[in-house]
Amino acid sequence: MKKPAISLVLLLSLGARAACCQAPASPAPSAAASGKADQEIEKKAADWVASLNLNDARKQAAVQQVIVTHLTAIRDYHNAHPYTEMPAGLNPGTDQPLSVMDRTLIAVSAMPKSIHDNLMAGLRQQLTPEQVEAVLDKYTIGKVAFTLNGYKSIVPDLTPTEEAVIVANLKQAREQAVDFKNMKEISAVFEIYKNKNEDYLNTHGRNWRELFKAYVDAANAKKAADKARAATAPAAAPK
Repeated sequence: MKKPAISLVLLLSLGARAACCQAPASPAPSAAASGKADQEIEKKAADWVASLNLNDARKQAAVQQVIVTHLTAIRDYHNAHPYTEMPAGLNPGTDQPLSVMDRTLIAVSAMPKSIHDNLMAGLRQQLTPEQVEAVLDKYTIGKVAFTLNGYKSIVPDLTPTEEAVIVANLKQAREQAVDFKNMKEISAVFEIYKNKNEDYLNTHGRNWRELFKAYVDAANAKKAADKARAATAPAAAPK
C-alpha cells in the first residue's frame, strides 16, 4: 500500500495553516445551482438529526443549524481553494510528484481551525458524546465500524490493546474527515490513519503484509471453491 507524504500527514495531524501560490477562485455558482446545493445541505442535516430521535424541537433545530453551518462552510472553503493553490512539488516520502488528492488535502486542511471547533462545540453543547459520535458517523458513512470490522477479519486474534489503538486512530480520522467535502477526500483521510494502524501492528509483533496476504488468499480460495461447487451441482429439475 502506497504511503502518504510525510509532510501531508503532519499538515493534517497538526492542523497546519499554510497557503501559497494562490490560484484564482473557481467561478461563483449560479443562483439556481447555489440554491439547490443549499437545499441538499438542509435535507442532509435534517435527516441526520432525525436519526437521533431527540424528541426535543428546540434541541433538534439547534443541532440542525450547527450541522448546516458546518456543511456550508466546508463546501464554500473547498470550492474557493482548489488543489492548484498548492505547488506541484514532490512527495518527500516517496520522491514522486504530489497527487491531485495530496494537494487537495493540503489546501483544504488550511481552513480556519474555528470551522471545525464551532462544529464540535455546537454538537457537544446539545448532544451526548454518543450522539455526537452518531453525527460524525453519518458524515463518514460509518467508516469507523466498517474499517474496524475489516481489521478484525484480517487479524482474527486482535488483542484488546491493539483494538483500542486502532479505534482511537479511526476516530481521529473520522473527526478530521468531517472537514472535507466529499467521500474521496474522506477516504483519503482515513487512508492516512489506516497506514498508521498498519505501522502500529508491524512494530508490535505483527506482519501486516503477511496477514493481509493470508486473508486475500483465503478469500480467493473460498471463492474458487464456491464456484467449483456451483459448477458441479446438479441442475434444478424443470417445473
